[in-house]
Amino acid sequence: MKALWKSFPLFYTEKSILINSMQRRKRNLISDINVVPYIDVMLVLLVIFMIAAPLMVQGVLVNLPEASADPLPVRKSEPLIVSIKDNGAVYLEVESLGGQELNLKELNQNVSKLLEADPTLQIVIRGDSKVLYEKVMIIMAELQRVGAQDIGLITKPPSRQK
Repeated sequence: MKALWKSFPLFYTEKSILINSMQRRKRNLISDINVVPYIDVMLVLLVIFMIAAPLMVQGVLVNLPEASADPLPVRKSEPLIVSIKDNGAVYLEVESLGGQELNLKELNQNVSKLLEADPTLQIVIRGDSKVLYEKVMIIMAELQRVGAQDIGLITKPPSRQK
């Protein structure tokens, strides 16, 4: 009996080494990338951006007049937008001003700085339909005096219901 107990630890260790090496052989590394979580995240981000994009439209709320006109040619840089509300308040839609109302002198100073940086800058005016024609013409004349070459007006297309 004593001989059997003496050989038991040797037998047990050999068997455990054999089992461990068999387990290593069975378990192969998976070299594929599971892309399902990435697709889920991408779809969630897509939905978030689709909801958030319309909310990010910046600018002063203006009721544009209806008119049918050809669109302006597309340029590399976005045009500078000058908005005129129905009460005659003038806004220059740039991030640095943050929707601040401007008088004609401040408008001239800001536009002249922007035109110094880019003399071919296109300027468009978003005038409310209730604003006086005289106010729009005064602003257009001031923009030309500062050096603006390309000035346009923004309108909305006429409604089809008549």
